[in-house]
Amino acid sequence: GSGDPALVRALDVTLTAAADAGPESVAVADPVERAAALRDAAERNPQAALVLRDVLRTTGGMDVPAALDVESYAYSTLLGGAEFARWLASRGPRLLPSDVKDPVLLARDGGVLSITLNRPQRRNAYGRQLRDALVDGLRLALLDEGIDRVVLDGAGPVFCSGGDLDEFGTAPDLATAHFVRTRAGAGRLIHRLGPRIEVRVQGSCVGAGVELPAFAGRVAAAADATFRLPEVAMGLIPGAGGTVSLPRRIGRWRTLYLALSGEPLDARTALGWGLVDAVLP
Repeated sequence: GSGDPALVRALDVTLTAAADAGPESVAVADPVERAAALRDAAERNPQAALVLRDVLRTTGGMDVPAALDVESYAYSTLLGGAEFARWLASRGPRLLPSDVKDPVLLARDGGVLSITLNRPQRRNAYGRQLRDALVDGLRLALLDEGIDRVVLDGAGPVFCSGGDLDEFGTAPDLATAHFVRTRAGAGRLIHRLGPRIEVRVQGSCVGAGVELPAFAGRVAAAADATFRLPEVAMGLIPGAGGTVSLPRRIGRWRTLYLALSGEPLDARTALGWGLVDAVLP
């Protein structure tokens, strides 16, 4: 059983074999095995795990812009930490991705603005160039009073594979990284559009590819969509708004589980949790 409801709410995550678990719990086939996996993940990156737990507990009652600032302060702290440095060193040097002509496509039909992430060859990774172009499109939607609906999708088989890993660790300093994340990121703009924006996702939605859609008024997922938060294994926490957007849809408990486990969530479970609003045939 799920035990004392007050205790379950007070804990950070509860694993249960009961299929009718409430939003503070995660139903799994083998709670003992899953608990061991979460413990192992926390022991591999204890600073990231603890910071994530603290951020989720701290920001639940805050308004979204303030909560995004807290997430970013925490993210910059971990960018300067040994766990992220170890992950970065394990990958070796990378070449920065080249610029492309149209990283995001905009199309207008009356009052509807369509925004399409358009780097399918990089699985629509949320890198600098794509991020800036997406932000420009979202700002247009907020400024133009004739646009009453926005549809955001991604070209190719994958909606968005998360931050461009070849750009990780390239910020000039941690303070600048904070201002880029909070002042040049897409999360707070999607939040401001609220019920006016629908996001349509497919394939592997990773990191920012989960975190940004969760801000939208409506998320429609293809049946093949999966959702994964990989950041803790990199010594980080979700940094595109996920500690803010996901808890407001699925609660802090399931958000912590997703981030700590790093494992994909299928579309049907995402629908049951409220991470998406529809699964398309």
